[in-house]
Amino acid sequence: MILLTGASGYIGGRLLRALEAKGARVRCLARRPEYLTGRVATGTEVVQGDVLDPESLTAALRDVHTAYYLVHSMAAGRSYAEDDRRGARVFAAAARQAGVRQIVYLGGLGGGERLSPHLESRQEVGRILRESGVPTVEFRASIVIGSGSLSFEIIRALVEKLPVMITPSWVHTRTQPIAIEDLISYLVEALDHPLDSSRVYEIGGPDQVSYGDLMREYALLRNLKRAMIPVPVLTPRLSSLWLALVSPVYARVGRELIGGLRNETVVQDPAALTVFQVRPRGVKQALTRALANEDSAFAATRWSDALSAHRAAPAWGGLKFGSRLVDSRVAYVSATPDQAFRPIARIGGQAGWYYGNRLWRLRGVLDWLVGGPGMRRGRRDPEGLRAGDTLDFWRVEAVEPGRLLRLAAEMRLPGRAWLQFEVTGQSGGSLIRQTALFDPAGLGGLIYWYGLWAIHQLVFAGMLRSLVREATSPLR
Repeated sequence: MILLTGASGYIGGRLLRALEAKGARVRCLARRPEYLTGRVATGTEVVQGDVLDPESLTAALRDVHTAYYLVHSMAAGRSYAEDDRRGARVFAAAARQAGVRQIVYLGGLGGGERLSPHLESRQEVGRILRESGVPTVEFRASIVIGSGSLSFEIIRALVEKLPVMITPSWVHTRTQPIAIEDLISYLVEALDHPLDSSRVYEIGGPDQVSYGDLMREYALLRNLKRAMIPVPVLTPRLSSLWLALVSPVYARVGRELIGGLRNETVVQDPAALTVFQVRPRGVKQALTRALANEDSAFAATRWSDALSAHRAAPAWGGLKFGSRLVDSRVAYVSATPDQAFRPIARIGGQAGWYYGNRLWRLRGVLDWLVGGPGMRRGRRDPEGLRAGDTLDFWRVEAVEPGRLLRLAAEMRLPGRAWLQFEVTGQSGGSLIRQTALFDPAGLGGLIYWYGLWAIHQLVFAGMLRSLVREATSPLR
């Protein structure tokens, strides 16, 4: 049996899926088991417990041969280091008493005389686990690149929103990023390398780069032009305040990470490459894959599920999923899914867009004036659609009769846009969900989205009302 702590976190969630795919018997320890409901495979156990509560660990560690320790209290506030210290000691003692054969821990890469509080805490936890008497594999990693990772999201927030960046000296600090897929491969392969004694492995990709290099590479992949102006007086403390202004959602944890940017985080001991089969990918490949994974996840997403699971109320400007801004609305119609989908399948061309057609035509003229296709292309067939069809200044990306239509924008935009319609059966009728998505390219894309927000609200709300009305009208 494998015990996985931190399964509701970013790394733990990815590791859980990899262990389940491997066919391993997994037990997840969670303070709030309900957070994992529906996210685990049928054979995976979820038990309530806390690494700060010794009594809750007794049952959780029963019959466990390997325990993954992925607990981190950094988001809890200034006392996180003490919480991490206590949690490691309690867990290590419980693991030793339960006869656990191996602990696998993910810590922070870095060296030097003056480690930041964050890195010092990460390495202290590893030391506590290694000295517990239970053989411990401690992986030390630098920046993790993957869609949804904190490091990736901070880089994205800075590059996307700031055409001109006032950069402090720490942007020249060297780091050795690792792709999330490669990190998970190391963690999984540790199961096949049982130890008699503890061992530290430093892991990273093949590229040693600066934080500035990372931001420039991201900007290049997103076709953004960014200027960086170095300012030596901008300290990590001031940088954390700057981050809070640019991206407040990452401010609390981000300021702790930025505090550690004075430390180089590069691999000094390459032993992991001789012990493990993992051959990590480079920075460009990792960033490219992170962006591609977002696209594939978007293509597979049912927004009706994703949005209903989003507990927060929509804010002005819509919701945010990854880099995408989302404006979604739903309406009930007393018609079968096939009847409800009928007007959706006829959208565009001669049928028009059901609301604000003059505004749509004006948008087409403006697009044509700047070199876009405008509204001249119409549609191939007035009734039927196929994937790949042009539809005014859209293109059909996916169509499932009676259920789904997704259009990808081909007009000139500071970013990428989609318009999606979903129909599902509901209580003797159907629900029509209409979703507009925008992946802004830098600050210009954000200005475009928020600047047209009021017009989009008017047009898209009117369109949905008309679709409901058309779905219940007699066939013409």
